[in-house]
Amino acid sequence: MANNFTKKLKRLNPFGKPDPNPGLPMPLPDTSDKRLVKVYVEGYEDVAFWRAIFDHFRNPYIRFEISVPERGDLPKGKKVILSMIPQSSEELLLCVDSDFDYLFNGSTETARQVNESPFLFHTYAYATENYLCYAPSLHNVCVKATKNDTRIFDFVRFMEGYSRTIYPLFVWYAYSAQLSKEHIFPLADFRAAVRLGYLDLSEHGDNTLLWLGRNVMRRERMLREKYPEKVAGMAQFEQLLAARGVRPETTYLYMHGHTLMDNVVMVCLETVCQKLRELSIARIRASEKQGLALKNELANYNNSLRSIRDVLLDNENYTECPLYERLRGDIEQYLQRAIAKIRQA
Repeated sequence: MANNFTKKLKRLNPFGKPDPNPGLPMPLPDTSDKRLVKVYVEGYEDVAFWRAIFDHFRNPYIRFEISVPERGDLPKGKKVILSMIPQSSEELLLCVDSDFDYLFNGSTETARQVNESPFLFHTYAYATENYLCYAPSLHNVCVKATKNDTRIFDFVRFMEGYSRTIYPLFVWYAYSAQLSKEHIFPLADFRAAVRLGYLDLSEHGDNTLLWLGRNVMRRERMLREKYPEKVAGMAQFEQLLAARGVRPETTYLYMHGHTLMDNVVMVCLETVCQKLRELSIARIRASEKQGLALKNELANYNNSLRSIRDVLLDNENYTECPLYERLRGDIEQYLQRAIAKIRQA
């Protein structure tokens, strides 16, 4: 539940008055008397995501400007952002993908930095891509790409089933990553083992999950046979993951983001969207329109279609995700402190 502070911020317009049109976009703010807070992110592809995040916190006191670090001596990326922690402040914020640092808590130096730095925000999910692939939002992605709102596939059911299926290998992969120097089950092997080669739409993907499950069981058996001495330690590690909130049915939120997007979700979206486009075209052809009218209707429909990947990259319907709730809480706490100081000045 949002606290009173959050409710107030959500419905204040840039001039501090109640928004008379709560269902409409807020007007452009007058930024002349607002404090500028710089927000640095890992790369250019992250700017739009974090811009959407901070747009949820418009208020009469602070405006946020999202950018990548202006440093010519080093490449962009998480290491650059972490190197800026000593310079971070209420007017210079840092934002990063959590990767495994949230799950690893204080077990590594990077994890300690990410979890303990007061002016650094992290995704809690593995990366921004995991939010974009939030299962309850994927039907809307299909609608925007195909202009067809027919529900032919249950993404929530499928992603929960997918998560349960890959969970055993996810634990092996995360455990291997925590060991750092021991490449028991590196990312390349994990990606190859959990990627989808196809999606069978029948029974909402159950046949695909059965195929994947056989591959996972085979790989897990090989790992247990090859590294029997690691099994006990991995069981303890699994308890630590559970304490951080990892559940078998939500594994996809914590797995490698690009693997999830490119090798799982895009495979599903492309299959579902192709079927939806075929349904739309069939409906148009079955109408009473003939000749030029039919040709124009088909052309109008095809011209309205959007790139699936572009729509996915623009997806902002992840705000009901429990991990986003934690990120929102962190930003709310920061704003409470910062605005209180501005008011006292």
